[in-house]
Amino acid sequence: QVQLVASGGELVQAGASLRLSCAASGGTFSSNTIGWFRQPPGKEREFVASALLNGRLPDYAPSVKGRFAISRDNAKKNTWYLQMDSLKPEDTAVYYCAGSSKLVGATRESDYVTWGQGTQVTVSS
Repeated sequence: QVQLVASGGELVQAGASLRLSCAASGGTFSSNTIGWFRQPPGKEREFVASALLNGRLPDYAPSVKGRFAISRDNAKKNTWYLQMDSLKPEDTAVYYCAGSSKLVGATRESDYVTWGQGTQVTVSS
């Protein structure tokens, strides 16, 4: 059974950059889209970004567009990244990566069936 492992979260200051990684292991990853979600403290989980497994057709939540970028490691084909620049305190959350069979429009939690365990990102002001 495929597992997704998200990593790279840490405590940073506002304005800093951070790169999260999502690695798939344990079998054939049959999803078509990789997505990133986050859950801020006391709030519901929300969509952050998604792209096809080859990194094409990226889609971003308005709150992160222009600051975050999703990509694939072309050397490690089962690893994807979320590059986060100009971080703000409101970006503080547990970040999750997930896999969806959808090709487009995968922005809802229900679109995803395979989830990683989450990695904590804390941005101090």
